[in-house]
Amino acid sequence: MMQSFELSIEVSEQYDFNKDSLPKIAQNPWVKNQWPLVYFIQNETKRIAYVGESTNASSRIKNHLANPKKADAFTKISIIGSDKFNKSATLDIESNLIQYITSEGTYELQNGNYGLVNHNYYQQDLYKDLFKEIWKKLIDKKIVSKSLEDVENSELFKYSPYKSLNEDQYSSVLQILDGLCIKKSNRIFIKGSAGTGKTILATYLIKLLNSDISDANFEDFSDEELKEINFIIAFQNKYPKAKIGLVIAMTSLRESLQNVFKKIPGLKASMVLNPSDTFKLNDKYDLLIVDEAHRLRQYKNISWMGAFRKNNQKLGLDDTGTELDWIISNSKNQIFFYDSAQSVKPSDINEDQFTRLLNQDDTLKIELTSQMRVKGGNDYIRFVDQLLHVNRLEKTIYSPNEYELIVFDSLKDLYSELAKKEEINGLCRLVAGYSWPWLSEKDKTVMDIEIDGLQFQWNQTPKDWVNSPNAFKEVGCIHTTQGYDLNYTGVIFGKEIIFNEFTQEIEINPKLYFDKNGKKGISNKDDLKAYVINIYKTIMYRGIRGTYVYACDTSLRNYLKKHIDVYKKDFPFRIVPFEEVKPFVNSVPLVNISAAAGSFSDLQVHSDFEWVELPFNTSVKEGYFVCKVVGESMNKIIPNGSYCLFKKDSGGSREGKIVLVESTGIQDADFGSGYTVKEYHSQKNIGTENWRHESISLKPLSFESEYENIVLDSDNLVDFRVKGIFISVLS
Repeated sequence: MMQSFELSIEVSEQYDFNKDSLPKIAQNPWVKNQWPLVYFIQNETKRIAYVGESTNASSRIKNHLANPKKADAFTKISIIGSDKFNKSATLDIESNLIQYITSEGTYELQNGNYGLVNHNYYQQDLYKDLFKEIWKKLIDKKIVSKSLEDVENSELFKYSPYKSLNEDQYSSVLQILDGLCIKKSNRIFIKGSAGTGKTILATYLIKLLNSDISDANFEDFSDEELKEINFIIAFQNKYPKAKIGLVIAMTSLRESLQNVFKKIPGLKASMVLNPSDTFKLNDKYDLLIVDEAHRLRQYKNISWMGAFRKNNQKLGLDDTGTELDWIISNSKNQIFFYDSAQSVKPSDINEDQFTRLLNQDDTLKIELTSQMRVKGGNDYIRFVDQLLHVNRLEKTIYSPNEYELIVFDSLKDLYSELAKKEEINGLCRLVAGYSWPWLSEKDKTVMDIEIDGLQFQWNQTPKDWVNSPNAFKEVGCIHTTQGYDLNYTGVIFGKEIIFNEFTQEIEINPKLYFDKNGKKGISNKDDLKAYVINIYKTIMYRGIRGTYVYACDTSLRNYLKKHIDVYKKDFPFRIVPFEEVKPFVNSVPLVNISAAAGSFSDLQVHSDFEWVELPFNTSVKEGYFVCKVVGESMNKIIPNGSYCLFKKDSGGSREGKIVLVESTGIQDADFGSGYTVKEYHSQKNIGTENWRHESISLKPLSFESEYENIVLDSDNLVDFRVKGIFISVLS
C-alpha cells in the first residue's frame, strides 16, 4: 500500500529581488542546501510574475538578476520548498503553477510555454495533494485569490497555451515543428477523436511560435525546452515577424478563444480568425492553424450564400469552392486539426475532400491517441461509438473507472442529480439533440422543451453559452457546446431518435428533427442518421467527470439501460424488521407489481413482502400497500420512478380514478405484459341482451403524446383485475 505524505510545505517571506538580497536569500534552508525548489518572482504593482524551479537557486537567481529585463521588471521573490521535493516533483509543480497562475488572473505571467511536459514519475498522484497545499498557502499570503476549482472552470484555464502536454502531445509538437522547420512540410494534418487535446495543442503552438526568446538564458533550459527553442529559432529565422493565425469556423468557440488570447502576453484576439478573415492580409499568412477543421463549410445550407460566393470569386473559384480552399490559398503553411466523426451537418465539407489532401505525398500526417478530457479514457470513447452504432458485442453493463455514466428513467431525477454536481463542481449543463423548434428565439416568453413536467428554453445566447449566467436553467445544443469541456453533461436524446426493437437499429425521424440547415437537401435517411449520431456522440464526449443520459423514446431508453448503469433513487422508507411488523398498524406491504398474482392479492403478513413505514403525515389503514410506478405514461400525476400509496380495491365505483390493473390482455410500453397504472373509464353497451358486453378504457395521463388508451372489451375482460386504487405519490 502506498504511504501517504505528511505535508510539509514552506512558502518563504518575500525577499527583495535585487543583488543586495542575495546573501539573505542564500541563507534560506532550501537554497543553502541546494535542495530542489520552486520560486515565484513578482511585481505586485505591475501585476506581472515569473515561475521557475532549480536545484541551484543561488546561481539561477543571479542569472535572472543579470538579465536587465527581469532585474528591472520584478521587485519580490518567494521560495517554495519542501523536504518531499525532488527534481521531477519541482518540474511538475512549476508546470502546474504556470498553468494555474496564468489562468487565475492576479498576475500576467512572463514565462514562455516551451518545455511544459507532464512526465510520469514515482508517487506523482501524491504530489497533487502537495500542490493543493502550496496553493492554499499562496491564497493565505494573498499572492492569489481564486480556488483551484474556480480556476479550473475558467475558459482561460481550459484553453491556456500554458497547459502541460502529455508525452503523446509533446511528441506531436516536435513532429509538427520538425515538419515546418526542417522537412519543410507546408501541410500538416493532426487527426484525433474528441478529447485528445487538439485545441490545447493548437493554442500551445501559436504561443510557442510567437515566443520572444531574445533574452533567453540557454543554461536555464531543460533538454525538452532546448529542442523546442531550436525549432522556434529555425521558424523565426525562416519567417521573421511571422504572420500566424488560428482559424475557428464555429462562432461561439472562436469568441471564447479570442477572449483567452486577449489575456496572454504575446497573443492578440485578432490572431483568432474566421475563415473569411484569411482574405484580410495583402500578403499570405505564413501559417494558419485550423482547429475543428471538420466544421469548415462548403457552399451549402448556410445563411450567407452571397458573401461565400464572393470569397470564392476572389480566388477564381465557382460554387464548388470551400473554406478549405480559402485557407490553402491564403497561407504558405497550414496545420489542420481534424476528426471526421465530429462533422454534424451538411454544410460541413465532405470527408473525401480532406481524404484527398491526406493522401498527398507532401502532407505530414500525425495522430493523437491519448484521451485528455474524459476521465473514462479511450475505452469510454470506443464504448459510445459502439453503443450508438449498435455494434457493441459485450452484453454486460459498461462502468468506466473514475467516470459516472448513468441512464435515467426520469428527467426530473437527472436534473436533480445534475444540480447537485453543479453545486459542487460547476460547469454542469443539459444538452439535447435538435428535437424541438427554437420558438423562444423570437418569443422570449415561450418554453421550447417540456419533458417530465419540466420546462426549458433553448440556450438564449449563441456565444459562450456554457459560461453564461443562466446556462444551467437552459438546454444547449451541438452548436453551443462543440469544442467545449464540461464537468458533467446531461444528455437528452430527443424524440427524433428512436430504437426499433424489431430491426434492433437506431432510427431517425426527420419530421422531428428541427435543425433546418442540418437536414435541408438530405434525401437519404442514412445520411441524416450519420449526422445525428455524430451529434449525440460529440455531446456525450463533453463531460470530464461524467455523463447523465435520458432518452425520450422508451425503447431507446430500454436499449441504453442494457449497457449503462441505471440510476437508483435512494429508497425513501424504513423497512420494518419482519419480527416487528404489525400489519396495517405500523407498516404496509411494499409490493412488486411483477409478483405472482396469488401473493399480490393476499396482502397478508408474508415473508414474500417487505413491510415499510409510511411518512409521518400519512395514515396507515387496512388494505394499504406501496409500489413503485415506472414509466412516463402517467407523468402528469406520477413522476417516473415514484413510490405510490394504493389501497386494495373494494369493488366500488372506479370511474375516473387512477387504478393499478392486472390482465393478460394488457401490453403496456412502461410495464410490459400484465400490469399497468392508468385512469379508469368504462362503457356498457346499453340495449344489448347481455349486460356484460362492456368495454374498459385505461387512459394515460402523460405529457408525452405517444401513449394511447388501452381498451379492453368483453373478449379480454375475463382475467381483468383491479388490484388497487391510487391514493398519493409518496416520493
